[in-house]
Amino acid sequence: MHTPSPLKKGDHIRVIAPSRSASILSEDGISQSKKRLETLGFTVSFGKHAFECDLHSSLSIEHRLSDLHEAFTDDEVDGILTAIGGFNCNELLPYIDYDLIRQHPKVLCGYSDITALASAITAKCDMVTYSGPHFSSFQMEQGQEEQSAMFQACLMSGGEPFDVIPSTKWSDDAWYLDQANRQFHPTKWGIYQEGTAEGTLFGGNLCTLNLLQGTSFMPQIKDAILFVEDDELVFPEMFARDLTSLMQHAESIKGLIIGRFQKKSEMTEEHLRFILDKHPMLKHIPVIYDVDIGHTQPVFTLPIGGNVKLACKDGAVQLRILS
Repeated sequence: MHTPSPLKKGDHIRVIAPSRSASILSEDGISQSKKRLETLGFTVSFGKHAFECDLHSSLSIEHRLSDLHEAFTDDEVDGILTAIGGFNCNELLPYIDYDLIRQHPKVLCGYSDITALASAITAKCDMVTYSGPHFSSFQMEQGQEEQSAMFQACLMSGGEPFDVIPSTKWSDDAWYLDQANRQFHPTKWGIYQEGTAEGTLFGGNLCTLNLLQGTSFMPQIKDAILFVEDDELVFPEMFARDLTSLMQHAESIKGLIIGRFQKKSEMTEEHLRFILDKHPMLKHIPVIYDVDIGHTQPVFTLPIGGNVKLACKDGAVQLRILS
C-alpha cells in the first residue's frame, strides 16, 4: 500500500466538493475554516466548480470529476480536503481516472459520504486515503485543538508511529449554528472485547461503505481491522443490519473500532452490546466503541489502508497508527 507524502507547513491544500456543494457553507464558516488551516501553516484554494449548486445541493458529475482530477494533477497542490459530506459521492466512481491518481498520489481527507470516494481510491490505486475532518470541520472553535492535533499527527508526522489519544470531551450539538453555547460530555472509549491485533485498517461511514459491496471499488477487507461509524439517521436496528452485512462480506476480521453514535440515533450501550453479542467472531478479537470518529465532535483522522495496532487489556485501550 502506497502512502502519499505527508503534509508540511507551507503546503497548498485544495478544497473540492465531490459530494454536496461548498455553497451550502456560510461565508463566516468558510472564512473561519480557511483561517484555521492557514494558522496550521497551509495555503488554501478551491476547486473551480466547488461552489456550483444543483437541485440536490451538489454539482454535476462532470464538474466534480474535473475538480478531483485537477486537484491531483496540479503540481502546486499538496493535499486535498473535501468541503463537506452528502449522499452522492458514489456517482463518481465509474468515471474516475484511477491511473491519473495513481501517478499523482496525494493526501485526500474527508468523512461520511466521502467514504465511498476514499475507499474506491484506496482499492483501485493501492493508496492510503484518510477518514478525517472536512474543510468545513475546521470552522469549529471549541474542541478544535484536539481535532487539529490528530489531523496533524496523522497527516504531518512523516510516517512516524503515534497513539490516537481519546479526546477529553465530546459534543453532539449544532456547533455550526451556535459556537458559543456548546454542550460537552466527558469522553470514555468503551471496550466490548479485550485482545490485541495488528493489521490493515479499512472503514468509514458504515452505510456508505456497504454501498460498495459487489463492486470493484470495495477494498479487500478480509482479516482487516475495521472502523465504522454512522449518523443520526441510523437507528439501532439499521446499524445491526449494516454491520452484519459488512462482517459477512469480510468473512473474518482482526479487530473492530466503532465510532460514537449521535443521540438522535437512539443507540445505547445496551442496544450496542445486544447487537455485538450476536456475532461469535467478536468474542475473540479486540472491539472498542464510542471512539472519536464519525458525526460527533471532535472528528479524529485515521488512515484508510494504513497499518495499525489495537490493544485492549485491563480496561485500557491503545490504538496506535503504525504507518
